[in-house]
Amino acid sequence: MSDTRAQLNEAAAGAFQTAAEAIDWIVHLIPFGIKPGLKRMEQLMELLDHPERRLKFIHVAGTNGKGSVCAYLTEVLKQSGYDVGTFTSPYIQKYTDRIRLNGENIADEDLLRVVNKIKPLVDEVAASDLGQPTMFEVSTAVAIEYFAHVAYPDFVVWETGMGGRLDSTNVVTPLVSVITNIGHDHMEILGDTIEKVAAEKAGIIKAGVPVVTAVNQPEALEVIEQTAKGKNSTLYSNDRQFRYELVASAEDEQTFNFYSPFRNIPKVGISLNGSHQLQNAAVALMAIELLRQYYALIVEDDVLLQAMRDTKWAGRLEMISSSPRILIDGAHNPEGGAVLAQALRETYTYNKLHFVMGMLSTKNHSEYLRHILPLVDTLILTEPDWHKKEDAAKLAELARTLCQEIDRKNVDVIVEPDWKAALELVKSRTAQDDLAVVSGTLYLIGDVRSWILHQSDSEKGW
Repeated sequence: MSDTRAQLNEAAAGAFQTAAEAIDWIVHLIPFGIKPGLKRMEQLMELLDHPERRLKFIHVAGTNGKGSVCAYLTEVLKQSGYDVGTFTSPYIQKYTDRIRLNGENIADEDLLRVVNKIKPLVDEVAASDLGQPTMFEVSTAVAIEYFAHVAYPDFVVWETGMGGRLDSTNVVTPLVSVITNIGHDHMEILGDTIEKVAAEKAGIIKAGVPVVTAVNQPEALEVIEQTAKGKNSTLYSNDRQFRYELVASAEDEQTFNFYSPFRNIPKVGISLNGSHQLQNAAVALMAIELLRQYYALIVEDDVLLQAMRDTKWAGRLEMISSSPRILIDGAHNPEGGAVLAQALRETYTYNKLHFVMGMLSTKNHSEYLRHILPLVDTLILTEPDWHKKEDAAKLAELARTLCQEIDRKNVDVIVEPDWKAALELVKSRTAQDDLAVVSGTLYLIGDVRSWILHQSDSEKGW
């Protein structure tokens, strides 16, 4: 470790003097956008002497639920006494949220050293025919180098950015692959049908590596089954090889029974809300069972149950204010909207529902709104502080049209592009027995969360 530290210290004398400078450099790569493909990542790994080969990954893909599954996995491994690295995106408040060791963000000095080591190599790749590595590729490389040569975790919980097959995280070969579900998101990049999206997500399946999934659309599951079969990977599919059944559900407390090929676990309690979290928790438990079965993971039952109950995940059905009651949720696609609407019907009680929504321009807003509009009394359309934001007035026009269609003419539709003003407006409207919800892109959720909890703006990036 001392040799590596010495090398990193030496590198730190290079490009950047502070972590803030290093982060600024990475974030300013955002205009290079998303470039699907692994060539730049493979070249960076080659130049770094393949640090990814030193690590044990649990690779998690899917349209929704990835972050929650990663949170469950991290908490169980951590409470079981293992050192666990976690890489997630987008981050909610700070850039360093995305690279964690045992739930703690990467230290500024470690980030600085690793970035200074990597920057010359990024510049080398940028000068080649491969072109400039993107913000996400550089972040992925930073995480791998940090885990491999500084943090040395026993396991790395590894979330894809987008898709899977051509995602920069796909340079690794994991112990277990997880595909949470398939939905209508990023279709402009991943393909215009559920089957095409499924094929991209299934791209994380590696030869002989077991796969856990909760995908339920027959056409998507067929793609995953065929991919797994072609790679000689055993598939553990929800409602086939494993399943869960609800025992009891209340706000901040749900209990379910879990059944797997290896054993059954009765009365698993979780504090995350929404029926979708039962599925996410079951997927995480199946992955843990595979690690127990095939990689001698030691997890005591009392520790497992406590860790599942203790798992938290920021920005997902999170009550961040009690007076007035304000719930934030990063639902931003039709499937997320359906899950949020179900939770608002089944889990929460309120007199009136006041809803603030801000979206990116690339999303399917119409189907999202169809789930939400039947429930709301007030809809405030706002805009995230992000370059791909959707125009609030355009969203309002769409919402008013849909309100006519579904006979919800009494919904008060308001346009307030400034999200801080929208927040003040919803607070002023939310009486003691009402509920305010802020939902949409995580770029908005991150800002709102930072502002309410810390009176500060969040950093930005995916």
